[in-house]
Amino acid sequence: MCGIVGYIGPRRAVPILLDGLAKLEYRGYDSAGIAVLENGELQVHKRAGKLSALAESLAVDGFQARAGIGHTRWATHGRPSDTNAHPHTDCRGRIAVVHNGIIENYLELREWLVEEGHAFKSETDTEVLPHLVEHFYRGDLAQAVRRAVERIRGSYAMVVLAVDEPGRLVAVRQDSPLVVGLGRGENFLASDIPALLAHTRRAYILDDGEMAVLTPEEVKVFHRNGEPVQKPVFEVKWEAAQAEKNGFAHFMLKEIHEQPRALRDTLKGRLSDDGSRVVLRELHMDEQKLKDLRRIFITACGTAYHAGLVGKYVLEQLARIPVEVDIASEFRYRRPLIEPGSLVVVISQSGETADTLAALREAKRLGAAVLAVTNVVDSSIAREADHVLYTWAGPEIAVASTKAYTTQLVAMYLLALYLAEVRGTLSAKERRAIIDELKKLDERAELILSDGQVIGQIARSYGKTEDFFFIGRGLDHAVALEGSLKLKEISYIHAEAYAAGELKHGTLALIEEGVPVVALATQGNLFEKTLSNIKEVKARDATVIALAMEGQREVEKVADHVLYIPPT
Repeated sequence: MCGIVGYIGPRRAVPILLDGLAKLEYRGYDSAGIAVLENGELQVHKRAGKLSALAESLAVDGFQARAGIGHTRWATHGRPSDTNAHPHTDCRGRIAVVHNGIIENYLELREWLVEEGHAFKSETDTEVLPHLVEHFYRGDLAQAVRRAVERIRGSYAMVVLAVDEPGRLVAVRQDSPLVVGLGRGENFLASDIPALLAHTRRAYILDDGEMAVLTPEEVKVFHRNGEPVQKPVFEVKWEAAQAEKNGFAHFMLKEIHEQPRALRDTLKGRLSDDGSRVVLRELHMDEQKLKDLRRIFITACGTAYHAGLVGKYVLEQLARIPVEVDIASEFRYRRPLIEPGSLVVVISQSGETADTLAALREAKRLGAAVLAVTNVVDSSIAREADHVLYTWAGPEIAVASTKAYTTQLVAMYLLALYLAEVRGTLSAKERRAIIDELKKLDERAELILSDGQVIGQIARSYGKTEDFFFIGRGLDHAVALEGSLKLKEISYIHAEAYAAGELKHGTLALIEEGVPVVALATQGNLFEKTLSNIKEVKARDATVIALAMEGQREVEKVADHVLYIPPT
């Protein structure tokens, strides 16, 4: 998740911008930059790498600018580089923009702007924004921004600085956070509250579709259509360290609650406007080769491996292609039989997992085409793969993967649906029904996360337990494996996961009185069989915590606790 800062007032802007960006370093980034108005000119300075590299390149004491914007970038479109770093400018170098989010229709906008005579320098989606503002500018920056955002689809938190209007900043928000800091004779902008706390604790939290116009003396907020908005002042009561976590106790909890946003971002731009098909232009894969695919190999480590197990299930079910899944650390040692017509899919959040990278290289040595599913643009795995499908989870600070896992699952479904359409293995009606469910994922995740009090009570009840078991059938078994891993690596409680049907083959002997068993019962076609397994477990006086779909009330008769997934 990128970081944005802005300042306008009587003080020197550059130190304030650099300090604000430093306060946002915890969000993760691969480049940084600032734009300031100095002696009536727009000056832009940006560097790939650490913020310290940018700071060292600036003679900070030499700047007298009283207005500016800054940005730390987490690459989405375009590799990390000086050129792709923000801010981006228009053709004449008189308008600068910083932006968080994804512009879904940037390719068509870029083509149109090039036809209109605009010249582009970077590989980013963001660069269309200053050119759009330039195209519509007629002496009113706010009106030009308003007209520009009418043309874009996607998510954005955007701040604009212009030479022709040195006394104000214009900001607009849609789906990406943006906060206005209210000072005395000066005002601030940031994508997150920690960047503001050294200067003010009074803020406006912009809502979707709202635009703010900042001068040193005042802040005016409008709906995107120009109608004025009366915003309540938000008084920040958190300490700085807590503000970095957005009020959560720790980063893992914060990232768990970022899952709805991450799910939305991973789907954005990858579904047709009418919701009937998956669009994966970034893969650049030959359709005839996809039709001729004979086998897919998936290889990954840890959590990503568990996402690959789900991938096997959905690829075989939807695209009707045989799939093998390997732990990456074992892949290259078993001399895999990779024949012509094989595709190897490697999954890695960081794109730097050593065993997964080694598996990728072995696959290429054996002549396979490689598709990477990763969260980090220009990572080693992204560079070396033939094709890349990015997940837009944003940086993960917590050790245990949360939002990266769920976005990897979405990527697996997108790939399966895409292949199913190319290969003609799924009807349009079936495809649309699954896409409709994918589009509801963010709302359903929010509903589940809103039940945190109940989840917390269960956790406190069993936090001192020495052993846990997870059981499930089908996809539920793959998810049970991930649940078991999470419990082990976070709480240091011994946990095992089993295919529920295997209980009768010796495993049941391990389940004793009072031992907690997490039973996943979300697979509708397997529900009756899983319910039977839960009864077997209860017969041994174990404690059952069931995860079921809303409406499957039969579970309540046998389980000690039930957590329901909201209905579709």
